[in-house]
Amino acid sequence: MSRAVEAPVAGGLNRRPARPRAVAGRTGLYVLLVIVALIFLVPLLWLLSLSLKSEGELSTPAWLPKTLQWSNFKDAVTLIPFGKYVTISVFLAIVQSGLATLSSALTGFGFARLRARGKRALFLVVVATLMLPQIVTVIPTYLIFARVHLVYTYWPWVLWGLAGSAFLIFLFRQTFASIPMDLEDAAIIDGCGYFRIFWRIFLPMAKAVLVAGFVLSFTAAWGDFITPSLFLDSDHTTLAVGLSGGYTTAAGTPIYTALAAGSVLYVLPVLILFIVAQRGFINGFVTSGLK
Repeated sequence: MSRAVEAPVAGGLNRRPARPRAVAGRTGLYVLLVIVALIFLVPLLWLLSLSLKSEGELSTPAWLPKTLQWSNFKDAVTLIPFGKYVTISVFLAIVQSGLATLSSALTGFGFARLRARGKRALFLVVVATLMLPQIVTVIPTYLIFARVHLVYTYWPWVLWGLAGSAFLIFLFRQTFASIPMDLEDAAIIDGCGYFRIFWRIFLPMAKAVLVAGFVLSFTAAWGDFITPSLFLDSDHTTLAVGLSGGYTTAAGTPIYTALAAGSVLYVLPVLILFIVAQRGFINGFVTSGLK
């Protein structure tokens, strides 16, 4: 009896010293994460500081301005048609991201659940396109749209959305492949077709991936500068292009304080979107591919 009682106690004593080490390791990890987060926040905080400074303080290394110049934000929205650019940017980003998320989900469902010859080879081709930088395809895409007279219109963003995203297709394919076959078999027995199975069963089960895909697509469309500058005219362009050359004096001198304030306002929609959807965004990557 004494040995049976002493063995657990001895084992417990051997495990106790490991707990302070685990706490210390976790504390060190948190400290490292805080340091990395601060490093990433430094450019944003510096931009916010510049947006509240006067023109004479831009050359000073001080972080805090002597007097907060809130008028810079007024200049940011009045010197250029800020509201017009925001409306166009939000419209194009929502259209492209919404269509890209749905079309990628439908394509990923086909790769995950449908049976067809050459499916794996075609999926490898789709994944291989991730290796191509976007800048490589800009000029050929522009030439194609120019020949069909779609340049200086918003149709390219619709077509890009319908074409989907290779990364999102891969993400949805991994998610749908992890869903048990029993659900699909039961739906087929009940008389459901594949599109109804996708829309009524699989898509509601991938809400986290839908949120992650929408946030990624929206961020990419919102932050795109090259394609709007090529495919749209200066009067009907996005906010990213409008910020680049709109804040100048009559002599052509850049107004850096207004540009910094406009850049802060430019970052806010994406920041708010991520804060609102951060739980679904993170879960979309955590649960993807898990059975």
